[in-house]
Amino acid sequence: MANQNRESRLREHLANERTFLAWLRTSISLIGFGLAIARFGLFLRQLQTATTQQIVENHPVFNYQNLGLTLIIVGILILALATLHYNRVFWQIEQANFRPNRLLIFFLSIIVILLGILSIPLVLTRQNSTSPIRNSNQPQSRK
Repeated sequence: MANQNRESRLREHLANERTFLAWLRTSISLIGFGLAIARFGLFLRQLQTATTQQIVENHPVFNYQNLGLTLIIVGILILALATLHYNRVFWQIEQANFRPNRLLIFFLSIIVILLGILSIPLVLTRQNSTSPIRNSNQPQSRK
């Protein structure tokens, strides 16, 4: 009976560890995706500037850098919450009083939904070119 109880507790700890590793993979993915979006947005801006010879101004809120930074911050936040959750569940398993908590799931789901909604303007709108770039080879007119 004691051996069966020990094996059951071991399975619970291993399941807790697998869950933590899944959260870790998710946070690493969000951080990497945030870096990629921020850099890709910079690349698109430079490409548009090079092809149109006009400076492209970013929207103050809805731009690739802000979305990328937000994803990085959310990835870090998820990793911190996953670590706290793992430790809380670890001790609950040891004390044989585990109680599941759905608050973390709802909280993270709402954050990801909000990020998805806030990224919609980036997909639907194009950034407009506003001011021409001065070419250093062209003489400047004097008034």
